[in-house]
Amino acid sequence: MSPHTAALAALLAERYSCRGFLPQPVPRETIEKILEIAQRTPSWCNSQPWRLVITSGAATERFREALYDHAQRHEATPDYAFPREYRGVYLERRRECGFQLYAAVGVQRGDREAGNRQTMENFRLFGAPHAAIITTEEALGIYGAIDCGAYVNNFMLAAKSLGVASIAQAALARHPQFTREFFGLPEARRIVCGISFGFEDAKHPANRFRTSRAALDAVADWRDA
Repeated sequence: MSPHTAALAALLAERYSCRGFLPQPVPRETIEKILEIAQRTPSWCNSQPWRLVITSGAATERFREALYDHAQRHEATPDYAFPREYRGVYLERRRECGFQLYAAVGVQRGDREAGNRQTMENFRLFGAPHAAIITTEEALGIYGAIDCGAYVNNFMLAAKSLGVASIAQAALARHPQFTREFFGLPEARRIVCGISFGFEDAKHPANRFRTSRAALDAVADWRDA
């Protein structure tokens, strides 16, 4: 195995969705290095459709408080429709992840009130000192969103390589009009998702589990003739 392969494999194995952060901010130069690395993400016709709003300090606190308040009182209206349905193996994987999280934080199965409280932690950014809101141009359609997905992955791997924990959050795209108005974004910018990031709180119970990955024969169909 080459050093490059080993490094990539290690980053993918060690990265996880952090749901408990320390209040300590990430130095600006570290955030800039994450952005520099992620900027090498390939995109359709090299359009590089991603554009980010990154919060720190008081801006994070204002956004956290306002978003949490808004999410409590309004239904989700995302720019990109959420999955219509999870079924079969996709439902099984989703449930496995949810059950692992609930077990880690002490939520009993069937306790909807406690489960809802944990869900709402998304809108508190899980206590992270920074949020990145990922947007694309409306005219680029689904391909702009796909390119942003690749960017999000590289952002998180770059962050991990620099000792920064993160979590990609579809929840931060649930109220796009609110987010556009809060940050003064143009109407043509579509909210793809958000990333909360900072330094992990290793003692937080939500950070004590890791999700599984399917075997290769569950995701790849070979055609050799």
